[in-house]
Amino acid sequence: MSEASAARDESVRTPLPVLGSDVLVPLVTGGEVPYAALDYAASTPALQQVWDDVAAYAPYYGSVHRGAGYLSRLSTDLFEQNRATVARFLGCRPDDQVIFTRSTTDSLNLLAAAVPDGTRVFVFETEHHASLLPWRRSDVHCLPAPRSRTHAVELLERALTGLRGPALLCVTGASNVTGELWPVRELTEAAHRRGARVVLDAAQLVAHHPVDITALDVDYVAFSGHKLYAPFGSGVLAGRADWLNRAEPYLAGGGASKRVARRAAGTLHVEWHTGTTRHEAGSPNVIGVHAIASACRTLTDAGFDGLAARESRMVARVTEGLAGIGPVTMLSLLGEDCPRVAVIGFVVAGWNSSHLAAALSAEYGIGVRDGLFCAHPLVRVLLGGKPTDQGHCGAPEAAPGERSLNALRVSFGAGTPDEHLERFLAALTELVHHGPRWNYRTENGRCVPAP
Repeated sequence: MSEASAARDESVRTPLPVLGSDVLVPLVTGGEVPYAALDYAASTPALQQVWDDVAAYAPYYGSVHRGAGYLSRLSTDLFEQNRATVARFLGCRPDDQVIFTRSTTDSLNLLAAAVPDGTRVFVFETEHHASLLPWRRSDVHCLPAPRSRTHAVELLERALTGLRGPALLCVTGASNVTGELWPVRELTEAAHRRGARVVLDAAQLVAHHPVDITALDVDYVAFSGHKLYAPFGSGVLAGRADWLNRAEPYLAGGGASKRVARRAAGTLHVEWHTGTTRHEAGSPNVIGVHAIASACRTLTDAGFDGLAARESRMVARVTEGLAGIGPVTMLSLLGEDCPRVAVIGFVVAGWNSSHLAAALSAEYGIGVRDGLFCAHPLVRVLLGGKPTDQGHCGAPEAAPGERSLNALRVSFGAGTPDEHLERFLAALTELVHHGPRWNYRTENGRCVPAP
């Protein structure tokens, strides 16, 4: 076996180094254990390589696009090199723009502000709120929940029949509730046949699988650094330039303005830049951008094939383990045979999900997510009920011991040790069959240990 093959084989078996793997957390029952971070779908830990690259650059930090000094010039060059790195990572077309934002939510709001007047926006009701809510100034058409990947394409084709004028489909690559992979390529082909554009919400996809704009033929991609092992407050919107160049700048301010002059009447005349700087007013988050580029390089160097093979094995183990516990139902929208990333939503019969999540944390040092996951319509469909209006993202809807209309989610990735998954399955089995060892109460909308 060659050295390269041996390295790839090893990557299938071992996690990538991440920060926090040696953090100890206290248990209510006494003692400490290493924290098992199984909420990657919310925020991934920082890759060790990302942290090292940020630390190496930090002494050279300077103002981007603002000064003639050495550190400013170095930071500007690095900023633009990082833009090129992200473009390569995403397989961008030569004339695509890569705009740096704060997050996926920020990216989609930027695009929503840039779509031409009269654009009709299509979005499945089962999307994350970041994909559902930014389009309020457009003519929004919510598609019903599909029941398979094929059904999703059929629903879109039906909705696009007779379409006139500009249109945009916003679709997720992987669900943040079920982890299911959506048929992005097929939906894009259907949209393009009717003249509609497509923006891919890749927040839950980009850390697990390659996202290639050219291969998928999507028009735009949005994602967040904090879901790509680079939690330093930056995100990306990449894609076609025409709508972005014609739109008013997302933020008005320095950097976006090419020329500002005072007219005789006392008003201001502003000439805006075109290109990426048009929507990057203010001092850019060069640290966050550098972190994203570092993560892109690290994952590419590690090899997505090996990472995906290891993740597939871990998903199979967790799926098998949950099925063996008994009163556990794994959530699925597109069918049990739908491929998924390492995001698994589930409910346990007779249990308030917030109570289980609190006990996993307090008694076992395991962090999972409970609630509605900022995807309220999707969770409503999956659970076959109507969640109350008093909940918000992650908020429980019942006291300990009461059944709740929310869910649990376990999510993991390239930095997760196998031992953390085994601890999770063992802890959940013990809680379900023997109950918690501590008392819990509802406090400020959360289930917490008492006292």
